[in-house]
Amino acid sequence: MTQFVLFILFSIIEAFALFYLAFKIFKIDLYPKEMVFATFIMGFFSYFLRHDYNLIYVDITLQYTLAFCFLWMLFRIHPFFASIMVSMAYLAYMFLQSLLYLVMTWVGAFSIEGLDPMIPSYVLQVLSAITGVALGLFIEKKRKGFDFVPDKPDVRVQFSRRDRILFALSLPSLLFVLAIQYFASDLAEFFFLMPFSYAALLYGYMYLSYKKDRGDDEYFGA
Repeated sequence: MTQFVLFILFSIIEAFALFYLAFKIFKIDLYPKEMVFATFIMGFFSYFLRHDYNLIYVDITLQYTLAFCFLWMLFRIHPFFASIMVSMAYLAYMFLQSLLYLVMTWVGAFSIEGLDPMIPSYVLQVLSAITGVALGLFIEKKRKGFDFVPDKPDVRVQFSRRDRILFALSLPSLLFVLAIQYFASDLAEFFFLMPFSYAALLYGYMYLSYKKDRGDDEYFGA
């Protein structure tokens, strides 16, 4: 029971930070109660997939899908924009977490004898969440972020070339999210490549989002 409670607690903390970062990046109001509800559901499914069935990659895929579905159906974001939000938020969060994982590996946090192997994982989750929230606060304080995502689902989307490229970048994002688990468990010696991969894809996202935010191709209406 204790293991279940701890897993759900840290899962909620991490997923809450992910949603928080997504909303701050795109300047959308927070919905704390709904965010806690969504993260609890995500944590609940994650626990049983990982601990009862050891389906780690299925769990990661489901978490990504649930985050998209909650943005779309719970937070009422148009599915096109929800796909962009979840992709950019996950990539930003994975970039931060991969850097923290490298630091913790370098200091030997995952190889301490006699230490419960879950403790370093919980520490990584908390540090990632703190860093993600701190980044969100920084974005808000500096008035950064993007304005082009409407906070209503019933918008008419007219795809421009830039929009198609943004959406195309969303398609491989799940593969990059899955890759962090694969490299951490099977190709640890090449894990240092992950932050560079996330940074490269994030740069493309941010460049196109900046151009869209500052350009004259506003394309949504009631």
